[in-house]
Amino acid sequence: MKPFLILQLRPESEAADEEFAAFLRRGRLVPERAHRIRLDQTPLPADLALEDYAGVIVGGGPGCVSDPPETRNPTEARIEAEILSLMPQITARDFPFMGCCYGIGILGQHLGAPVTKSLYGEPVSPTVATRTPDGAADPLLADLPARFDILVGHKEALDALPVGCVHLLEGPRCPYQMVRHGRNVYATQFHPEADGASFALRIRIYRDKGYFPPEQAQGLTDACRDVVTEASGRILANFTARYGG
Repeated sequence: MKPFLILQLRPESEAADEEFAAFLRRGRLVPERAHRIRLDQTPLPADLALEDYAGVIVGGGPGCVSDPPETRNPTEARIEAEILSLMPQITARDFPFMGCCYGIGILGQHLGAPVTKSLYGEPVSPTVATRTPDGAADPLLADLPARFDILVGHKEALDALPVGCVHLLEGPRCPYQMVRHGRNVYATQFHPEADGASFALRIRIYRDKGYFPPEQAQGLTDACRDVVTEASGRILANFTARYGG
């Protein structure tokens, strides 16, 4: 069976290692079924061929596609350019893709949708996702409850649904929590891989990165610690089961 290509953007090794372990756990993947590339350390191979993989999973990170080019460091700029370079192939071939948090910004940017910090950013927090009618019919969500808890934390978001996308999950503060392009290209604004322990670690690591006032770190940790995210995690399991053969 082909492995899944897991692309990571986080330059902090502790956060990147925990995220990768979460993708394996929530995706019900053994390490042999995952080809991990930390893009902060290793550029995309020039000869990378999508047909060698069952699908592509993109993790989160501190960068934002809406940041002005002059404010980005060279590594962030290279990472964004490399992921965007894959998107024409992914959408044209309708290749299985799951973009988590940063990934929804990448998909929106590629499709020409507005991705800004103006309207729908959310502080680090638990919130609730609700299936739309299209979401209830989607194979990745069909066995999930109509409403379930998710964990979020993002400065930017889609301002509008990208052309060619279907709206699958909505939230009370950020409407576009999950979308699908074509039949097989998915992106979430929330973190389907994360649980309370994941967010506790990320809150500690990113407390000075502008996601929240640093003095709120303990309160945010307490708010996220006991949130039950089993349903959101099933999205990853359903994705790998559907496309993993």
